[in-house]
Amino acid sequence: MASETYLDFCFVQKSNGSLAEYVQSSFEQLFKHERRLRWHFDEKQENHAEIIVAEVKGMSRWASAEDLIDYLEEHASEKFWSILQGYQFQVLPVTKGCSTNGNR
Repeated sequence: MASETYLDFCFVQKSNGSLAEYVQSSFEQLFKHERRLRWHFDEKQENHAEIIVAEVKGMSRWASAEDLIDYLEEHASEKFWSILQGYQFQVLPVTKGCSTNGNR
């Protein structure tokens, strides 16, 4: 089943100039089977720390945010979890056919 997927991540590490490269390669590995997901990063440096806010959106095969979290727990590296400072996920299964919202 396809789901509309909206993922926000915040990564922080001590400045060494490698955070964007690490996050990019992690996303390429983690989401390589999700051909319809795209992401972009907002990068900044503050108080000797690198900060990346990453937004991922598109269509995925996960049916819920819990499915996605289970997948990440199984596939993401220890470093991924150590630099992840926050996240917000929305996974909205697409239903086939017509539906009404009560208005006619």
